[in-house]
Amino acid sequence: MLAQQPSERVGGARVASPLDAGRARYRRALTLLLLTLVLPGSAQVLTGHRRLGRVALGIAATVAGTALALAVVGLLRPQVMLEVLTHTLALDVLQSLLAVLALGWLVLFADAWRLGRPLALERTQRLTVFSVTSVLAIAVAGALLVASHLVGVQRDLVAGLFADGAAAGAIDGRYNILLLGGDAGPDRVGLRPDSITLVSVDAVTGRTVMFGLPRNMEDVPFPTGTVMHQRFPNGFKCTDCLLNAVYTWADNHRRLFPGVAEPGIEATKDAVEGVTGLEVGYTVLVDLGGFQDLIDALGGIRVDIGNRVPIGGGSAPISGYIEPGVQRLDGFHALWFSRSREGTSDYDRMARQKCVLAAMANQLDPAQVMSRFQQIAAASQKIVDTDIPRADVADLLEAARRASGQPLTQVSLMPPLVEPWDADYEEVHEIVARVIAGGPAVQRPARGAGAQRPGERPTSAGRPTPDSTPPGPRAGVPAAEAGIVCRAVEG
Repeated sequence: MLAQQPSERVGGARVASPLDAGRARYRRALTLLLLTLVLPGSAQVLTGHRRLGRVALGIAATVAGTALALAVVGLLRPQVMLEVLTHTLALDVLQSLLAVLALGWLVLFADAWRLGRPLALERTQRLTVFSVTSVLAIAVAGALLVASHLVGVQRDLVAGLFADGAAAGAIDGRYNILLLGGDAGPDRVGLRPDSITLVSVDAVTGRTVMFGLPRNMEDVPFPTGTVMHQRFPNGFKCTDCLLNAVYTWADNHRRLFPGVAEPGIEATKDAVEGVTGLEVGYTVLVDLGGFQDLIDALGGIRVDIGNRVPIGGGSAPISGYIEPGVQRLDGFHALWFSRSREGTSDYDRMARQKCVLAAMANQLDPAQVMSRFQQIAAASQKIVDTDIPRADVADLLEAARRASGQPLTQVSLMPPLVEPWDADYEEVHEIVARVIAGGPAVQRPARGAGAQRPGERPTSAGRPTPDSTPPGPRAGVPAAEAGIVCRAVEG
């Protein structure tokens, strides 16, 4: 049998053979699918179904134009984009829009397949066109549905995590956020925050200072006019009345705080204001279990550890150790690294906690957040309580964006800088104000009378004392050799 020729001449004119016609139909079917992928609605316009095609093209142009405009606004004014992405109504609209676009694109792919006249194709061509249609439709619609789901996760996170109410805004040009870490659970009686940290962020520059407060500070003062000041006008003086006991005391005396949902948090905020002299704008109480899940969601943190830290201790047996050197800690080990008290002091533990917070800040780059968004959002829901209003979230995120490229200043209000058992709180206020202004925590005296001797630092009472603070980290030197408790490591 002779092979069929691709074409033949009839009356001097070239006439397409059945093979040529079949190839043309096949190419046409694939072209319609690709047009639907690149420019939804164009396949319908080209094949005469102009009404559906023009509607689809109009929607596609509107969506593309809006996306381009938002991208430009996001580049020029990131604050506007952050406000959109933290507004629950905008997120509801976006979630629904993405779902509708996914359904509409599926319909267009199915119609493009129909317009390609699959029954007129050979069996192999028909299967190929069907496979291409299925792959494109599933890929495009699937991507849109996944995006819709992630927007829903973001919406639930914003709505469930942050409070209602009007925006509080910056106070004296700064966002002051009190971070409290404690054990939360149904069997908890009288929570005492395990870690107390005040983060102060410059609303314009993003420069951030983190103040660590020892939980064993005594005689802490309270601002005038507060419930705690009325009960303790001379400071928190009573049996076992340390800073971390303020929460429990207020929680046990709820009747003194009418209309206050969380007396413990309110009183602790007052105490921190009395200690630092800074007005606290927001408070966040974090369950340490949620802290563990959040670090796991980040994929762990990298830290350079100076000393061996036991896992366990106290009433529980020691089950292992976290060894010195550069380590990637998962949530379980990071939690023990932050909390372990065996063979160490509260001050070392504070240094480890600040190191973990700094390491977490290093890990929270946009790519990391996007790749693990669902896990991070789910872990963030473990935050027990926060009074940050949704209206302020965008401003805080913008401040965090500005802070991301700057070094984090960390100050621990502990010996030799501050003696928790006999603190001069007016001097503490001066230290805080000096650091906020960009100065050093310790104001060194001029040479001559009263100058400190080598190897000594002034205490909060002004008396020199042997330097018990480990030397600062030296670039390129491991933490163990530098004599420091811990150093956050990039990546």
